[in-house]
Amino acid sequence: MKTPIKNYLSITKTEWNGMVVLIALIAIVLAAPYIGQLLHKDTTINFKKFEAAAAQLRQAGGDAYLQDDEPETGDTVVAHPTLFAFNPNRLPVAQWQKLGLTMRQIKGIKNYEAKGGHFYIKADVQKMYTLTADDYKRLEPYITIPKTANESYEKPFVVVELNTADSAKLVQLKGIGPGFARHIISYRQRLGGFCKKQQLKEIFGFDDSKYQDLQKQITVNARKVHKIDINHAEFEDLKNFPYLGYKQVNAIIQYRKQHGNYETLNEMRNIAIMDDEILRKIAPYLVFK
Repeated sequence: MKTPIKNYLSITKTEWNGMVVLIALIAIVLAAPYIGQLLHKDTTINFKKFEAAAAQLRQAGGDAYLQDDEPETGDTVVAHPTLFAFNPNRLPVAQWQKLGLTMRQIKGIKNYEAKGGHFYIKADVQKMYTLTADDYKRLEPYITIPKTANESYEKPFVVVELNTADSAKLVQLKGIGPGFARHIISYRQRLGGFCKKQQLKEIFGFDDSKYQDLQKQITVNARKVHKIDINHAEFEDLKNFPYLGYKQVNAIIQYRKQHGNYETLNEMRNIAIMDDEILRKIAPYLVFK
């Protein structure tokens, strides 16, 4: 019995040499980090030299480069802003700066005016996306808009066609500032155009009250709607369409590949995840070629 066990446990000279080499390699790998720490010495920073270099840079007029937390030029504000009664319409840049606004904020206001924007009531100033809530709270008591400028504090009655209006036209509507104008244009692009007024209520924050205030000032030319050729549309063409989710887009494409081109909207009822409500919404946007 001892002989087989001894033969099983015994190792050859070659195996012994291999084991020794393996143990040596493991020891080297384990010791490497410690050896590296001993051989590598951290460089000591000479702060005296750094301070001397900094002093030379200051003398050369380079203080601006040493102030990491200094605001960008567009965010620079006057040290002691002065508050005074002002009409925000066409107010000179220097006056806005005196009130404590940055050049970046002033640029936003001037861009709004350049596109035909006008402040009719104090609340219109609050809609400027470049102004913070604190900025408006600070300025609001000093805003004075003459009645001759705002025509009895009401925006003039205008009629706007939703599918062709730019942001300057949209801000002329009652209760629509630059922010809502951007949302309307963004949603219009995703849809391909509005086919009826009520679609405005699908925009976040656009409630029934706001719609009732606007409905007499807006029209929709459904002929301006961009149609989708559903038999040639791919995933990229449909992914941003607000009435369809990713699963529905994929199902429409896969069904077409398996059964051939759609001839009518009614064929899309065969897709399990397409209900009557979705089909009703997408119908005005589809063509079958």
